[in-house]
Order: sequence, then C-alpha cells, then structure tokens
Amino acid sequence: MNKLTMFSRRGFMVAATAVAVSTAAFAVTTAKAAEMDEVHFIIPGGAGGGWDGTARGTGEALTKSGLVGTASYENMSGGGGGKAIAYMIEAADRLDNTLMVNSTPIIVRSLTGVFPQSFRDLTPIAAVVAEYAAFAVPADSKFESFTDVVASVKSDPSSVKFGGGSVRGGMDHIVAAYAVQQGGGDAKQVKYIPYDAGGKAIAGLLSGETDVLSTGLGELLELAKAGQIRILAVTSNERIEAAPEVPALGELGIDAEFVNWRGYFGSPSLSADKADAYAALLKDVQATPEWDTVRKRNGWEKIYKGRAEFSTFMENQEKVVGDLMRDLGFLK
Repeated sequence: MNKLTMFSRRGFMVAATAVAVSTAAFAVTTAKAAEMDEVHFIIPGGAGGGWDGTARGTGEALTKSGLVGTASYENMSGGGGGKAIAYMIEAADRLDNTLMVNSTPIIVRSLTGVFPQSFRDLTPIAAVVAEYAAFAVPADSKFESFTDVVASVKSDPSSVKFGGGSVRGGMDHIVAAYAVQQGGGDAKQVKYIPYDAGGKAIAGLLSGETDVLSTGLGELLELAKAGQIRILAVTSNERIEAAPEVPALGELGIDAEFVNWRGYFGSPSLSADKADAYAALLKDVQATPEWDTVRKRNGWEKIYKGRAEFSTFMENQEKVVGDLMRDLGFLK
C-alpha cells in the first residue's frame, strides 16, 4: 500500500533505527524558556497562508499564555520560500530572537531545486502541528464530490483547473496529482495554477480563476462556515474531529492519505543552548489552554517533536518524498 503519509496521528514516520532523543537534550526548564521577552517570526509566504496562520497562532498562544512578552511577524515572500531561507542564513548573526516557520515544502522545493538550500543549512527547532490537506470548490460549483472532480479530469483534463499556494511540483500540486492518480486518473494530466501562499490561492478560487483548491484544511474551515466554499474531501482515511462533516478520501475509495507537518527553524548561527530553549518554549506552550484554542480553531493535529527527532524525520521524509515525486514525474 503506497501512501503519501508525511505525518500520522501515531507520530513521525521515522526509521526503526532512529536515534532516540535523550532526556538531557531537553533538560531546559520552563523558567529558562520563559525568559524570552520577544520572539520574531519570519514567514516565507504571504498573508493568509498556512505558514502565516501557524506563526501568528503560535505567537498568539505564546503571548496570551505569558510564556513570551511580545511576538512580531514578518512576511517574506519570494522564491518559493527561498528568500526567507537565504535571509536566515545571510543575516544569521543578527537573528538570535528569530524563528522561521516552514513545513513539508522545505523538503519538496529543495529536491526540485527551487532554492539551493535545505533544512540542513538551518537549525531545526521543533515540529509543532500537523494538518491534513483538503480540496475545496466555490459554494456554487458543479462538483458535488471529489469523485466528480476525478471523473472530469479523466474525461477531459483541461476542463478542471486546480489551484494551490505553492509552485508547480510543490506540495499542493503533489497532493492534488496524487489524489487524482489514486482515484484512477493520470497525475501528469492535472492542470495546476500556482499562487504565492494560500490567501491568493483562495482568492483565485473565489474569482473563478480555478475550479478546485488544494491546500491545508485549516485554511478552509472559516470560509466553509461562512458558506463561501464547500470542502469536498480531506486527505485522510477516515473522517477527522476537526471537520466531521467532510468526507475522507478513504471513504471515497481513494487511498491517498496525506498529512503535512509545520515547524520552526533558527539561523545556522543559533547556539545550542538557545535552540534548546526555543524547543522547550514550543513544548511548554502546547500544554496551555491558549494553544488548545488556536489548535482547534485551525483544525491542527496535536503533535510535538523536538530537535533531534525532527531532524531525523526530515532526513527520512526527503527520501520518501523524492521517490514519490519521481513516480509522479516531478523529478528525474
């Protein structure tokens, strides 16, 4: 069974031989973590996307819980996320109080050469949330289910335009192509229009530029509640707590499970002590009611993986995703 499972409810997809995270590595107390008066978040995409929501949601929980005095945010779009990564490297010595949010695309875009760097050029801190992907259409769309979408792609690929907040060959494209493939269509025939982050992709859907939006579930929940869109399917095997009314791909007979992680990185010059303190801070906030409120509002899965385990996971994911992208024709 071939599943595009980046992350599961049972934890990271790590090799059985993965090195266990030592208790000593996380022996940073809550008191030490709480000494941070300010955290500045670098967001590699525009407003309204998943990275933006994750950074601002994390900052909200950190400040409202009193773990951090103030949180600030800087959207730094460009180069499929490469501009922000380059900034974290080039300005490393000045970024002691800065965290950059990222997710599966840091693996995908590095593999495709969108930017020359990889997660190895930064300091991995922690993965903090996981989120299923989903497919949405405007409220008045002719498509009643995702199986209708697949059927249209199979009969006339040019009749269905998918949109997403990532580049061609990026995560939103891969998820759409994979779901269509597993539904019996041709992944290479999926017509995909890229946008700079989720906010613009949503605007493209609502304006009629695209027919189906492929993105993170959390970006769609409020729009669905407002009646602007309909969520056709979530990329899970069974219905999930965050959206019990939305069909799972699994129940539609499409075996294409996908869950995306989101986490934080420091600059390459960040000291081990400060990196440990950040990891502890992000672990501490997960136990607060403020974080629970943010998580449920966004439909995020509850997870936390600290520095060493996070790095091990990304090394394994790089191989799994690379193999899949070659199967789908996105890599040679």
